[in-house]
Amino acid sequence: MPDAEAVAVCYVVKIDDESLGAFSGCDGLGCEFVMEQREEGGNNGFVWQLPTRIKYSNIKLSRPVTADSAKITRWIAGMAGGVQRKTATIEARTLEGTVIARWSMVGVVPVRWTGPQLNADSPKVATETLELAHHGFLGRD
Repeated sequence: MPDAEAVAVCYVVKIDDESLGAFSGCDGLGCEFVMEQREEGGNNGFVWQLPTRIKYSNIKLSRPVTADSAKITRWIAGMAGGVQRKTATIEARTLEGTVIARWSMVGVVPVRWTGPQLNADSPKVATETLELAHHGFLGRD
C-alpha cells in the first residue's frame, strides 16, 4: 500500500480569462436533478421518477484578503451599469501549480461578496467570500 500523501490545494478562479487569483476554499460545486413522481394507474407497487430539470447550486469561494481582493471589487464595480453573465473556470491546483481538476461554468454572475470583519480586538486573519451563481457546466473540461 503506497504511503498516503496530504495534498494541499488552492482554487484559481478566472472570469472570462481574467484571473481573480487563488482561493483557499471552494464549496457548492454540484447540481441536482429535480424529480417528478407519477403514479401509474393499475400499478400500485410502482411510482415513476421522471427528471424534469437541473438545478445548479451557488459556488462559495473563500480566502484570506490579498492584493487580488481588488480584482473582485473591480469586477463587481464594473457591473454598476448592468449585470452581464460571464464564463468562469475554477482550477484545483497543488501548491506547486499542478492542475488536479478543472470546472467551467456558463452564465456566471456574482451573488454576494463578503469582505473581512475588521476588529482590532480580534487578531484573526482577514478573509473574504465570493458567491457565484451559474447556469451550468461546460462539457469540454
